[in-house]
Amino acid sequence: MSLIFDIKRYAINDGPGIRITLFTKGCPLSCLWCHNPEGIRNSKDKLYTRKKCLGCGACVRICPNHALQLTSEGITTDKQKCTLCGQCAEECPALAIEVSGTEYTPEYLMHEIEKEIPFMDQSGGGVTFCGGEPLLHPDFLLDMLKRCGKLGIHRAVDTTLLARKETIDEVMQHCELLLIDLKSMDSAVHKAFCDVPNELILENIRRVAAAGFPYYIRIPLISGVNADEENIIRSATFLSSLSRHPEIINLLPYHDIGKGKHEKLGTVYNPKGYRMETPSEEVQQRCIHIFADYGLKATIGG
Repeated sequence: MSLIFDIKRYAINDGPGIRITLFTKGCPLSCLWCHNPEGIRNSKDKLYTRKKCLGCGACVRICPNHALQLTSEGITTDKQKCTLCGQCAEECPALAIEVSGTEYTPEYLMHEIEKEIPFMDQSGGGVTFCGGEPLLHPDFLLDMLKRCGKLGIHRAVDTTLLARKETIDEVMQHCELLLIDLKSMDSAVHKAFCDVPNELILENIRRVAAAGFPYYIRIPLISGVNADEENIIRSATFLSSLSRHPEIINLLPYHDIGKGKHEKLGTVYNPKGYRMETPSEEVQQRCIHIFADYGLKATIGG
């Protein structure tokens, strides 16, 4: 089993058609703009939404470890006492407390996936495994991919490709599509904003392309990070040099949706205060044209 922090139905941006997307916990990157910071740690997390809190104290009374207190600032948690048992979340009438990360059996997940088969069949969709980083859990991922394959379900894996080559090779044998994140061509920039260098990621993209395997490239487009002309040209040069080009390049303009989740987690969004902005329409179109000049199809969103 693996910890799942979300199951998204009717997803239309995680591969072709209408899909069901499963989000696994744990990621080897820690991108400052991450939309799902609750997926970074490979363990349960507790989220607290102050504005939802009624101040009723039900969570304080139910906590078996006396880890919670009701203060003028809302509920505070003593993390040394909290075992993330989830009783506070179950008791909260306003859903102000959530525990992110649930262990599901493969049988339960397959039951949920099979419910969506009519929508998949009508739209040419399928199932997407996302995260976090699903390749951190190869045994779980491969088991689920094989189960879905037996039912003829289209399988996609959304990945950073920061993983062992053996894992990537085996995953390619049991899915139809990879959705690959490409943050920056500059390794130092990649490390500054994502906490890890990019050499292994680029090597693994080459490996996927050399295998002739279908893949999308997804670039979070951020002014101040990677939307500059130099990085886009380097990205286009790299991708156009590969033996198989990506089916499409999804350019995903920056937004700070992760900021609210950090507040719920009690962590700090962009703690070093780097400048990160949504690129202008002009910059977005320039990026599309640069990729087109290299024979690559890019689109905004997706």
